[in-house]
Amino acid sequence: MQIHLLKSKIHRATVTGGDVNYEGSLTISADLMEKCGLQEYEKILCGNMANGNRWETYAIRGKKGTGEIIMNGAVAHLGKKGDVLTIMNFAAVSQKKAKKWKPRVIVLGKGNKILSTRGI
Repeated sequence: MQIHLLKSKIHRATVTGGDVNYEGSLTISADLMEKCGLQEYEKILCGNMANGNRWETYAIRGKKGTGEIIMNGAVAHLGKKGDVLTIMNFAAVSQKKAKKWKPRVIVLGKGNKILSTRGI
C-alpha cells in the first residue's frame, strides 16, 4: 500500500503578479522550484494566507533568480500581488519508505529569498 505524503513545500511565497488571460497555472522562479524538488507541470496545492483561498493547479518554471510567483488564469481571481502563499505538492510513497520520509521545504522572506530549508 502507498500513502500520500508532503513532497515539496514553498512556505510564505509572496505573489509578485497575476495574469487572468494566461491559460492557467502558477509561475514559480526556477531556482525555488529546483531547491524544493518541484518539477515543471507538477500538480500543486496552494493556500493563500491572506484570504484562505485554496486551489490546485500546476507549476510553470519562471525565470531563475527573479523570485517571481505569478498567479495565472482563473486562480488570478483568488489573490493579488503581495498576498502570501503556501505551495505544496505530494507523492505516493510506500509505507516502508514513509517511515524515513522527509519533505523538501523552503521558507521564504522578503523578495522571495530563501530564509531556511528542511529536508534538503
